[in-house]
Amino acid sequence: MNNTASILVLIFLAVTFIQSAYDKVFGWQENIDWLKGHFANTSLLKNNVPLALGVILLLELVTGILTLVGCVELLVNGGRSFGFYGAVFSCITLILLLLGQRLAKDYDGARTIAIYFVPAALAVFWLS
Repeated sequence: MNNTASILVLIFLAVTFIQSAYDKVFGWQENIDWLKGHFANTSLLKNNVPLALGVILLLELVTGILTLVGCVELLVNGGRSFGFYGAVFSCITLILLLLGQRLAKDYDGARTIAIYFVPAALAVFWLS
């Protein structure tokens, strides 16, 4: 089994994004309320929090599904397509989250997102 590292990283990303999407769906209003305060001093996001949260939710769902299907594909037939696209979507989603944290001047939050970016970028490399 020479895809072990890729499978483990894809599982990590799937858990990360599916759990995050779940929290957004079942805590929508709490997320909106918190994010309105978080982005109150940003010109780009302060009036667009529900839209931005919806976009992130959609990206997280797509990412979670692609990474999960990618794990199954790797296990079943060694295919890398779904995992690769899941890893790419992971990077795109994380870059958008990073942009939001940087706009809010939440540098600790941005640093945390950067940590998640490393395994996502590794997955892109391994699966390309």
